[in-house]
Amino acid sequence: MTETAVSPRKPQPGVAVLVEPPGATTVPRRRRDSAGRLRALDGLRLVAALMVALYHYGGRGGEVAQAWGTSPKDQFPTLHSLFAYGCLGVQVFFVISGFVICMSGWGRPLKSFFASRASRLLPAYWVAVLIVTAVFALPMVAYKAVSPSDALVNLTMLQMPLGVDRVLGVCWTLWAEVRFYALFALCVVLPGANRRRVIMFCAGWTLAAVIAENANMPLLDIVLMPEYAPFFIGGVGLYLVHRDRRDVYGWSIVAVSWLIGQHFAVRGLWHAPDPEAFSYRSSFGIIAVVTFGFVAVAAIALGLLNRVNWRWLTVAGALTYPFYLVHEHLGWVVIHALHRGLGLASGVTFALTVASMLLLAWLLNKYVEKPLTPLLRAALTKVR
Repeated sequence: MTETAVSPRKPQPGVAVLVEPPGATTVPRRRRDSAGRLRALDGLRLVAALMVALYHYGGRGGEVAQAWGTSPKDQFPTLHSLFAYGCLGVQVFFVISGFVICMSGWGRPLKSFFASRASRLLPAYWVAVLIVTAVFALPMVAYKAVSPSDALVNLTMLQMPLGVDRVLGVCWTLWAEVRFYALFALCVVLPGANRRRVIMFCAGWTLAAVIAENANMPLLDIVLMPEYAPFFIGGVGLYLVHRDRRDVYGWSIVAVSWLIGQHFAVRGLWHAPDPEAFSYRSSFGIIAVVTFGFVAVAAIALGLLNRVNWRWLTVAGALTYPFYLVHEHLGWVVIHALHRGLGLASGVTFALTVASMLLLAWLLNKYVEKPLTPLLRAALTKVR
């Protein structure tokens, strides 16, 4: 979700291995596409973001019902049950993140890895926090703004562990991403990434997360994230497969991660049929969406989607992160203005809201991310 999908440099024809630090296990690496990008991964990221938007606009109750004037269940009597599966776009994001962070951290020193992550996450995030805080503070907006003090804490991206009100509803996923980055940096990037170390990281985290699930120790839950770990780990395993499709350990990591991940997804999102509930997600449907995430990234890892190399997918990938940041809360404001203010039909309002958030994401990418990301990365890289 938060990294450019660029496949690392591959050896010239006839060179079978990659030179790595002492102790590394050398493995064959697959040919990259002509542009050096995995553009299909950019497209998949946007698909995952749009899935989450479907959920936030029409697949759940709560404050979005205030924007529509009635429950989305009434606005979309048939589609709301399908939109409810959109929340699983987060799990798809996490699989993508595991793949891309392993690709990004391989062969990179810790300072460079930190500078890359911070410069990619923070500029758009800071501006999104300021925009949402300002919009929610307007008298004509019906939603409650957080206090000035809490808004300032949100700029640190540490509001979740501090128990501070969130400006961006989606920031809980960023807190999960940050913890994954920290674990990967300490266990893989700092000592130097190689195949053996990555395998041990995946195996150790999987075992520790399973133990933490029943240890009844909140600190372990915070650090190890049992319910989300399988998706990050599965993505890391798929990067090993990307490097060598015959890597049995990589495939084993992916298989175990899928088995455990679908368990946590079903446990967290399934409930018995209830006419009073907003919608009903079947266990089969949940498993199907989780499987889609793993299979889609696997297809990209194996090069099966190399022909999906359209340049506009690069733009789609660039819009994903800023769109994800702003779409939920600002989308409520747009829905209220279009549907209740102008009286537009539900479907038209839905489409225009998504389009307006994509336009805002483009503006954030052009005027915030493009100028500030390289400046922040350079500044952090120079720091001793």
